[in-house]
Amino acid sequence: MGALDGIRVLDAGLLVQGPQAAALMSDMGADVIKVELPGFGDQARWISVSDTDRRAPYFIGANRGKRSVTIDLRKPEGREVFLRLAETADVIVSNFKGGTMDAWGLGYEDVAARNPRIVYATGTVFGPIGPDAEREGADLAGQAAGGLISTTGVDGGNPTPVGITIADFIASSTMANGILAALIARGRTGKGQRVDVSLVGSQIWAQASEYAYFGLSGQQPGRANFGHPLLHAAYFIVPTKDGWIALIGVPPALRESFWKCVERPELAEDPRFAQMLYTPEIKRDLQAELSKVFPRYTTAEWCERLRAAGQRFAPVRGYADVVADPNMWQNGYLSTLNHPEWGEVTMPGAPIRMSDTPMIPGQFVAELGQDTEIILTELGYDWDQITALRDAGAI
Repeated sequence: MGALDGIRVLDAGLLVQGPQAAALMSDMGADVIKVELPGFGDQARWISVSDTDRRAPYFIGANRGKRSVTIDLRKPEGREVFLRLAETADVIVSNFKGGTMDAWGLGYEDVAARNPRIVYATGTVFGPIGPDAEREGADLAGQAAGGLISTTGVDGGNPTPVGITIADFIASSTMANGILAALIARGRTGKGQRVDVSLVGSQIWAQASEYAYFGLSGQQPGRANFGHPLLHAAYFIVPTKDGWIALIGVPPALRESFWKCVERPELAEDPRFAQMLYTPEIKRDLQAELSKVFPRYTTAEWCERLRAAGQRFAPVRGYADVVADPNMWQNGYLSTLNHPEWGEVTMPGAPIRMSDTPMIPGQFVAELGQDTEIILTELGYDWDQITALRDAGAI
């Protein structure tokens, strides 16, 4: 049994923000029903690997292990099907443009009138209230409007977005946290509630330390400059003979062995580097010195040397290197999807380990609407009613 065994989630979300929150709950044991538009589905189904490979990584990554039902929520008949389904659910997840579900008569108040115990989670881009509440957007909007992009790159260079859907992911994790807290509160009160999460708000929360610095100093923390603008230590990446390696600080007890390891023992006596934390100027000097040293050896050779010296480091790796690391598999961070057509496909595993209720990544990807008739019969619809709904375009 998973931690959420017995919990039913209706995932009416799109792309990443809502669906990935529901996917995490699926890995925790919840029964997640994906609600999609007939004939089209979640837009994520249309973002393919390539023009010739129509498999959809965005959809697969955030929707494994879910059942799929097609309902046109815009039609009165579809609205009623969704409300009947909501009566059996514990959680609803959606991240349509703000106000969309309310306009369809499927907002929190509408659903709670039928099921007061429902936890109703909505994801927006800019927040549920205010002048931007109904503006559309996507991950890039969260990165930009939340301030993240202003922190990337180097001084004098152009900022660049992060190369993953980081705003969506952080918002999905925040949404899952809010849902789980609301379920705990419902256990005390017997009543559900609405949970609102946004891309921008989640981005700001993810930068809590940096925004605290701004609040205290009135200044932007600065650009990453190969490390972090607030950590003035040996905390940055440096080039090696064949790649890059990250140095994660050198505590006082490791300082002498560090300088020997990098074949610069004389720098142990350099007064500039006598402390663990430096001024920004001395940090730049240190980066310059180490950037001369590390190209002498390959990343793998440096990993061996630094590991033997007990130093703090990590190689800068691509996905292929990560997948080849047995440690990632042993901890369950990577898993295998066994698909009847595609064979074995490497996928992300569950990032949380639970001793008594283990996480189990989904092992199937539903075709659009493949479970519609089964789910409707579970709700008590007979075949004549299902046929009528299909004729009306509601399912």
